[in-house]
Formats: sequence, structure tokens, C-alpha cells
Amino acid sequence: MPGRTPFLGTALLAAALLTACGTPQEQAPEQAAPAAASTPATKSPTPSASPSAVRAVGGAGTPCVLPVSFSLSEDWETKAVEAPENPDFADLVKQGPATVVCEAKAEGTPHIGFLRVWTAPKGPVRPTLDAFVKADKSKGIALTDLGVGRAGGVPAVEARYSVFSELTEEWRAERAFAVTTPKGVVVVELGGLDSEEDDMVAAYEAVKAGLKVS
Repeated sequence: MPGRTPFLGTALLAAALLTACGTPQEQAPEQAAPAAASTPATKSPTPSASPSAVRAVGGAGTPCVLPVSFSLSEDWETKAVEAPENPDFADLVKQGPATVVCEAKAEGTPHIGFLRVWTAPKGPVRPTLDAFVKADKSKGIALTDLGVGRAGGVPAVEARYSVFSELTEEWRAERAFAVTTPKGVVVVELGGLDSEEDDMVAAYEAVKAGLKVS
């Protein structure tokens, strides 16, 4: 799907519109040690920052009901993607054999990136993922069979490739993996301007490792 906008939620909203027309308190200084003390007071170790909370995605009652489930940091804003009512905008949610059904944006991070979940009809995983990637402006496609245990204990195929960004007018690296489910093939894609940042890759890898077929 060449020229795909960075975030589908924004694009679909625009399509719908077209169709319708304290400062923290200072801590008190520590009291001086008594003059009789023979050794200086030791500082307490600084507590480490707590990890980001996580939320479930994919099951009933979650932001996206999917054929798979996984956990994602709450730093990511997750929303279901619905097909546009106007058929003229149907291509916004299609890429090759797949349809996007869920999008998570890295809103709570300093990076510009997204994780998208796509569904495709039942069929062999590798050809489906290959067709999905080739439907974008991609090059340098490398497919790898992950076997069992690399994606939540189910057989998976991963693609590494580059896509052309019309915004920056340069190629950038992206990645996606696909698994088969009783309801068809599911593709999880990592993309965006900062798709190769460590935090973005870590989020993608966590989704891949923790994925469960519903």
C-alpha cells in the first residue's frame, strides 16, 4: 500500500470528515549529624524507576479483540481499526491479502512508531507474509522461519525489509512476523520513523515472545 500514512487512525478520521462534507515541593534538607558521631551518615540508595505498567491486548474487553493476545506497555496507545464506511477509502486498511484491525502508537514514548496487527484469510504463513510485505514499497526482503518457541510457542515467520518514506524521502528498516490461527493468518508489523530505535524493537520483541493464539 504505497504512500500509507504514518497512523491509520488519523487517516480514517480525515476520510470520515471528507465523506461528511505544579512544581514539585522541595525536600527539607537533611539534619546535620550530631557532633558526637564518629562516622558520616550514609545515603540511602536511590530507588530504581518502576517498569511501565502493561495492559492486555487481544482478549474480550481489551482495546482490540483479536485471534491472538499479548501484553503491551501502557506507553502505547492501542485502538481497534474499523473499516471505513466509504468504499473509496477501503485501501487505507488493506495491504496485500491482509486487513489492519488494531493499531498501537508509541504516544507515551519519545519515539514515532507503531505496532499494527493485520488479519488475512487462512493459508500458508510464509506466502501470506511475503505478499503482505511486497504490497508495500519494500525492498531487501528477508524471510526467516522462526520455528516453534520464538513467537509464543507457535510456528512463525518473520520478515525484515526496507520501505520508502515519502515524508523523509529515504528508506527505513521495518519488520513483521506472522502466525497462523484457527481464524486465519495474523501479521504483527513494527513501523514508523523510529522503528529501529531500541525501545521500539524491544516492544515488538516482547509482543512476539508473549503472543498467544486465542
